[in-house]
Amino acid sequence: MNKQLLERTDSFTAPDEVRKAGLYPYFRVIQSEQDTEVMIDNRPVLMFGSNSYLGLTNHPKIKEAAQLAIARYGTGCAGSRFLNGTLSIHIELEEALAEYLQRESVILYSTGFQANLGALAPLVSRHEYILIDERVHASIIDATRLSFGKVQKFAHNDMEDLERMAARLPHEVLKFIVVDGIFSMEGDLAPLPQIVEVAKRHNCVVVCDDAHSIGVIGELGIGTGSHYGVNDSVDIQIGTFSKSLASLGGFIASSKSVIEFLKHHSRSLIFSASMTPASAAAVLAALEIIKAEPERIDRLWENTHYAIARFRDLGFEIGHTASPIIPLYVRDNNKTFALSGHAFNDGVFINPVVSPAVPSEESLIRFSLMATHTIEQIDRAVDILYRHARQLGILDPQVETVTV
Repeated sequence: MNKQLLERTDSFTAPDEVRKAGLYPYFRVIQSEQDTEVMIDNRPVLMFGSNSYLGLTNHPKIKEAAQLAIARYGTGCAGSRFLNGTLSIHIELEEALAEYLQRESVILYSTGFQANLGALAPLVSRHEYILIDERVHASIIDATRLSFGKVQKFAHNDMEDLERMAARLPHEVLKFIVVDGIFSMEGDLAPLPQIVEVAKRHNCVVVCDDAHSIGVIGELGIGTGSHYGVNDSVDIQIGTFSKSLASLGGFIASSKSVIEFLKHHSRSLIFSASMTPASAAAVLAALEIIKAEPERIDRLWENTHYAIARFRDLGFEIGHTASPIIPLYVRDNNKTFALSGHAFNDGVFINPVVSPAVPSEESLIRFSLMATHTIEQIDRAVDILYRHARQLGILDPQVETVTV
């Protein structure tokens, strides 16, 4: 083994330091289905760290659809969509998604990460600009690094900053404004109506990553553009199947000509194996369930409003969240690890978000809800978090427990 490489990797000791404290929160092995309660270390743990917003990952109809797809198509495609990896079920899913999302055309990717990589790199030419919100997902940041365009970041959801930035650039040069519909850590929404107005004034393309919005907001959960009534003004919609749609894969939705261009220029599509038949079938089944059971979205929001009210009443700092993603700001790396670890020991799975993902002074617990959580489960988790947050000095000790 190369000694210089070993010196670099051996010096990375941060995980071991957290392990020694008994608070390492990553790569926990789940021994059951992804549900509101999971089995870890042979004991039940409440799951408040999942992106399965509609609680569909263990739905019997979705499991059956995946099994039938394997029986018909096998387990994999052994090639990319560009060559031998296009199956009839891929076309069926693309057509179903286009109808559901109210878009002209859709192209599938093997992951949501690849969808972001595949959209920006081929579409943005040299001397053009990409304007991204400073809090966009890592996949968007990586996509900008693959592009020949010039990248500029604007302050999070700051439309004055975006306006100033766009106004300084040559009007005739194409500019791409790229945002998350729902931001994955903060839980707040991109102000798409204002973004659309900026785009119209300054010759911009609006690109919205709706990974956390599909199945959550908009008509039948079709995303942020629909939520705000500006769906037709979002030029490119990107999303993933690994959250509300209970599967794995991603998509880009846009005009027919944009999708046709991507089919022949998007490297993460052309040079990656296509999504598995079972994954495609699972998404098709999930779409049918969403259409047949729109009350799932209503239940998700009932749970969201209830949990937000409880956290606010107990004195937690939760920022501007407007989604089932509730950030509990701790603003200290060590206390964030401690709160996550103590909660886990008491049977609650939550995700700590610390530096370098965010600055240490913005570290937080990411608490996420599912439509299938019960009020009793939410209350139990909130009470456990409240008790440990007080013990760790995160909350004002004068605030008393409130039940709503």
